[in-house]
Amino acid sequence: DVQLVESGGGSVQSGGSLTLSCVASGYSVSEGYMAWFRQAPGKEREGVAAIWQGGGRTFYTDSVEGRFTISQDNAKNTLYLQMGDLKPDDTAMYYCAAQTQRGPVLSPATYGYWGQGTQVTVS
Repeated sequence: DVQLVESGGGSVQSGGSLTLSCVASGYSVSEGYMAWFRQAPGKEREGVAAIWQGGGRTFYTDSVEGRFTISQDNAKNTLYLQMGDLKPDDTAMYYCAAQTQRGPVLSPATYGYWGQGTQVTVS
């Protein structure tokens, strides 16, 4: 069974930083695209960042470009999201996801494996 387990969420003040982690089991993070999504109450799930096979290519949604960095450690089979200069609009549940089919790299439809989420609250 594939399991993705996120951690690292919390409450921070505007301008602060957090680093999220996602440990994968049953799926190699170097196998395909891995991504971070977020979903705020009443809003659709949004692709935040994606990475291809160890950082060969990375993708970000415009609102986090320059503030967030996605990375992975293949030896630890772990995905990371470093978040800086956090804003209240970044408040959401953040999910780790693993690719299961071809598609746009920041589209939820491309990813079939999901973690349970970790909450990020920025005040």
